[in-house]
Amino acid sequence: MPAIEVISGAQDADVKEAPPARESHKDAMDPESDEDVPVGAEELQDALSRPPPVYSSYLPLPWKGRLGYACLNTYLRYANPPVFCSRTCRIASILENRHPLSDPSQPPHPTKNRPDRTKPPQIALGKAYVENLGLTNAKDLLKILRWNDRYGIKFMRLSSEMFPFASHKVYGYQLAPFAADVLADAGRLVAELGHRVTVHPGQFTQLGSPREEVAENSIRDLEYHSEMLQLLRLPPQQDRDAVMILHMGGVFGDKQATLDRFRENYKDLSQDIKNRLVLENDDVSWSVHDLLPICEELNIPLVLDFHHHNIIFDDSQVREGTLDIMNFFDRIKATWTRKNITQKMHYSEPTPAAITNRQRRKHSPRVATLPPCDPTMDLMIEAKDKEQAVFELMRTFKLPGHELVNAMIPHMRNDENQPFKPPRKTKKDGAFVNLEGQVPPVRTVTEEEIGMGGPDGRVYWPPTMEEWLRPKKIVRTKAAPSPRRTPAKVASEKAAPLTDGPDGNAPATPVSKARRVQKASSVKKSVSRKRKASPDLSFPSTTDEDVPDHAPDAPETPVKQSEGRTRRSQRAKKVNYTEDQDSA
Repeated sequence: MPAIEVISGAQDADVKEAPPARESHKDAMDPESDEDVPVGAEELQDALSRPPPVYSSYLPLPWKGRLGYACLNTYLRYANPPVFCSRTCRIASILENRHPLSDPSQPPHPTKNRPDRTKPPQIALGKAYVENLGLTNAKDLLKILRWNDRYGIKFMRLSSEMFPFASHKVYGYQLAPFAADVLADAGRLVAELGHRVTVHPGQFTQLGSPREEVAENSIRDLEYHSEMLQLLRLPPQQDRDAVMILHMGGVFGDKQATLDRFRENYKDLSQDIKNRLVLENDDVSWSVHDLLPICEELNIPLVLDFHHHNIIFDDSQVREGTLDIMNFFDRIKATWTRKNITQKMHYSEPTPAAITNRQRRKHSPRVATLPPCDPTMDLMIEAKDKEQAVFELMRTFKLPGHELVNAMIPHMRNDENQPFKPPRKTKKDGAFVNLEGQVPPVRTVTEEEIGMGGPDGRVYWPPTMEEWLRPKKIVRTKAAPSPRRTPAKVASEKAAPLTDGPDGNAPATPVSKARRVQKASSVKKSVSRKRKASPDLSFPSTTDEDVPDHAPDAPETPVKQSEGRTRRSQRAKKVNYTEDQDSA
């Protein structure tokens, strides 16, 4: 899950922490990215010629296990205020915040009270800055756990970015004692609600790497995750279930040599890491058949990812799909039961338009079905829409908790207080002060209920309707600005030659003004169109009295309208109002 950066200091925005050395360019692709994957002709031909998958028709119903999602809650992420656990920063921000504030007695402000670089830096200040980010993330975890429990979700993967740079070689830090209390509070809530939490270190944590630096960084990253889970202080069974899922990583030209390096580095791990470590098959190099023997050898549980298995598998033993891999379910389950850990599996689906293996690595926003797994195990849904993908399964199969979730009202939320903005002072107001406008409205939603979906539980947004999470954007079009009259343009207009008037003698307006007058008159003429008088219903007017009765056939001449008389359209047909004998 890509981090959402909180950057302090625009001057240092270009200074970023270099990512760990990449072992393979394939590993760099984010499975939840929206970017299109380029396809070659040969790759496309290979994909179209592969045998069709064979799926099992078994559905694990009635479902008795726990469905979960990874790291981010989309509904709470766009709440006001936002709730999420992956706030991070840049190394440049840590270095900048080592300098004291311009006014240490006041809280920091992005523009009015920033770090003063003229003052000597203090390492403790930079450390306190990044630790505060971690504490904010950990406090939001409590809100997410309560939200999950309200809507029947009891399984969640914690974000590895909860404490930024905690495992960094230079800027790293221990979580105890500064985060011990807030993590203990989260652990008590997990225990009280009966939830399960796990972690998944990133793709650069590779114990089988031939580079010593990468192996050291990987061990340090595993120690960070181990400390975070230990500080939760969970009950024994929930603590065993709080596992760390890891990929084997790259192949580096020789799978057997990579497995040997993994064995050597595994020996040096702490006992807590060994107790929690779980291996997962990936969608690049390592299949279930590659990992199952070493898991059985080292007593490491194996988590089966169905989506990855359909991309990378041993075609000499199984076919693509979920049917053949079910023959290995007993061996996979045994890796969990030997350590008394509740088994879990991962499930996701490729995007509908995916054809090649590289395209199929991308996760679809939601999933359409359940895999043929044990209905009592825990299932992690790895989909782009996070908790909404879980809701989709709950609503489709009427799983426990589906009745708690209702659809959102587009672009509206009834679980937040309206933001208060005092009226702005303008020059027209003068010295007047609107005292009523200075009073903020009454807060109708308590702090505990903000972002919780309201009394109707309106937290579900349909597929492709992610925009419902945000207020509707009002686009106001501005009128085109009039051409600017510069001094040079004014001078040129004064010097412009004058055109002749209507009689050919008198000078008229300059050419540029004449064009504007002509344009204005044409616009006025097209807008103010007079309606013709009806020839059937005509009534005498004061102007008609001037027409003599003895000259009905005389040529019509325009009658000069005097002041105070009603103006009639010249285009109206003249009517002879001579008396008719019959009408008399």
